[in-house]
Amino acid sequence: MVKIILHGCNGKMGKMITELCSQDEEIKIVAGIDAFHQGVGEYPVYRDIYNCNITADAVIDFSTAAAVDSLLDYCVEKKLPCVLCTTGLSKEQIDHVDEAAKKTAVLRSANMTLGINLLMKLLKEAAQKLAPAGFDIEIVEKHHNLKVDAPSGTAIALADSINEEMDGAYEYVYDRSKVRQKRDKKELGISAVRGGTIVGDHDVIFAGTDEVITFSHRAYSKGVFAKGAIQAAKFLAGKPAGLYTMSDVIG
Repeated sequence: MVKIILHGCNGKMGKMITELCSQDEEIKIVAGIDAFHQGVGEYPVYRDIYNCNITADAVIDFSTAAAVDSLLDYCVEKKLPCVLCTTGLSKEQIDHVDEAAKKTAVLRSANMTLGINLLMKLLKEAAQKLAPAGFDIEIVEKHHNLKVDAPSGTAIALADSINEEMDGAYEYVYDRSKVRQKRDKKELGISAVRGGTIVGDHDVIFAGTDEVITFSHRAYSKGVFAKGAIQAAKFLAGKPAGLYTMSDVIG
């Protein structure tokens, strides 16, 4: 059984992970960290991770960017693998992640869902076959009306997976409203839709002559991100130092 410290245990994602772990015989949360609460419920909760002396196999982090630096230092000190799910990190913090990964196992991905990361692998193969055949590529992402950034990090990650496979041949285009010209063959369009309570929809469109192939991923709840984080923790436990992504988890 994999023993987990849950960093940010009282947030929405932390509560989802707690519920899912309670139904999974392969993993157990042995301690939680949350700046706004401490005590003992299903597991002991500490305000500061440095107050936690409970042995674990890995940390799952769904906290805030402000708490990441201290977490990374703790994981390096304890040689504790870390599944880092917090977003919005600064360049300096990303550099800190890279440094920490030299001393302990750290897993960080733009999207924690198994489906999106499998999709990235499929898009590489599709681009190899379809791009040389003249197919245009467009990405449309949809999210709830409270999301402040656009396009989504996942949309960019999907585009990057294609562009890396095609040796950086594509230029990302986010807005065509000010340019009156036909579409360049080396454009990769990325469009964002915001509305309602959409958790996360991503469509990758390969549009050719008289045929269209669309790869789609729909997230119907944030539970898919929690499930991905749990799978990542199972994978990361016992791994040597290094920087891992969800593509390593799905193999």
